Amino acid sequence: MNEWVVIVDDEVLSLTNARTLLTEENMRVSCMKSGRELLRYMEKNTPDLILLDILMPEMDGFETYHALRELEEKTGRNKTPVIFLTGEIDASIEQRSLKIGASDFIKKPFDKDVLVSRIRNTVKNSKTIESLTEEASLDKLTGFLNKASGTSRVAKCCKNETGALMILDLDSFKLVNDLFGHDMGDRVLMAFADVIRANTGEEDVPARIGGDEFMMFRAGAKGSEELETLTQKINDDLLEAAARLMGADHGIPLGVSVGAVTIPEHGRDYESLFSLADNALYHVKQNGKHGCAVYHRGDDDEVFDGTDLDREIIRITRIVEERNDGEGALLLGRESFATVYRFIIRFNKMYGGSAVKALFSLSPEYERLPHGNLSEIYAQFGLTLQKTLRKSDIIMQNRSNQFFVFLPELTEEDMPKILNRIMENWNASSYSRGIRVEHALQFILPE
Repeated sequence: MNEWVVIVDDEVLSLTNARTLLTEENMRVSCMKSGRELLRYMEKNTPDLILLDILMPEMDGFETYHALRELEEKTGRNKTPVIFLTGEIDASIEQRSLKIGASDFIKKPFDKDVLVSRIRNTVKNSKTIESLTEEASLDKLTGFLNKASGTSRVAKCCKNETGALMILDLDSFKLVNDLFGHDMGDRVLMAFADVIRANTGEEDVPARIGGDEFMMFRAGAKGSEELETLTQKINDDLLEAAARLMGADHGIPLGVSVGAVTIPEHGRDYESLFSLADNALYHVKQNGKHGCAVYHRGDDDEVFDGTDLDREIIRITRIVEERNDGEGALLLGRESFATVYRFIIRFNKMYGGSAVKALFSLSPEYERLPHGNLSEIYAQFGLTLQKTLRKSDIIMQNRSNQFFVFLPELTEEDMPKILNRIMENWNASSYSRGIRVEHALQFILPE
């Protein structure tokens, strides 16, 4: 079988004739005698095309067409192409058919070649458009809906379905990129997408709305216990996937924090629901991460006081503070490091202030080096620096085996103690064996 066509006509002779013509062309044909019968059928079926007679009793073709589009809108399905049929020779009917969005218009009785040609051209064009639309709607890395299409789809679910809106944010994901590289970061994101697929059903709608931020409509979810159990399972599966990709000793506190709100208990407006779920996510981030919080009416809503700009300041501050990951020095990419470095230098020139620049270089002593991945070992040294140094210090991995560190408001007298603490922490690590660490220092004095 090739194309799947549904024919809707109250005239039995017309139905029989069309079915015979199309079956001879190896098409799959389903016949309906009314618009209401079609709508019931379309609740569970997705044919390639509908041939819809206009002049039918009770519910004519135009009424059926509008009801079909409402059904597709409600369920989030693609529009099925419709070709109108009529025995009337009336230019106004043809114009109306095409104006409301019909793919084509065919007069009865049928010319077989014309009918078959128009059906096949319409189906082909529809599938091409559907393929292009789907490609534009998807995030290429994860295969989930992207932010624009995901927001649209989830908003429809919030409006029409029962369930929960969830915001999922990966904890400490920035460290994956900083310590293991962006290729590994992409692999972790793809693995996370697989974890989500393994823990969701066909009616759930996941979407990627930012670098490491995701959103999902969880169909049918009714309360905290179910969502907390789901979050724990996602966290467990993600840790297993991360261990396979980066090794069991990767040392990154990777996980997932989830903020959620149930629907329709707290309304159906997507923007309002997203804000409530975002508020719940904030509480998770402030209380240990790697968990789930479900919004309940009466929860602390101070973040919603004030004007829209006030709320936006709070939202942006949350994002910026979260990307800091809370503890230790900042491990930055070259471009970000340069921006912060230049700012601090300008500040010191204007207002005074000392600083220390340090370069650490790691060299393997192969005769003492256990079997292991050097890039992983170097990444662990970077993690040691980050955990040892202050939040005000910044680190850049200059080469695979070199780390450039900038320490504001420190002097030459401070450095012996700091260097000693770095090496103590590094030597306590299982990764330090067979690695020689050298360093060079430069001092910036107040002007």
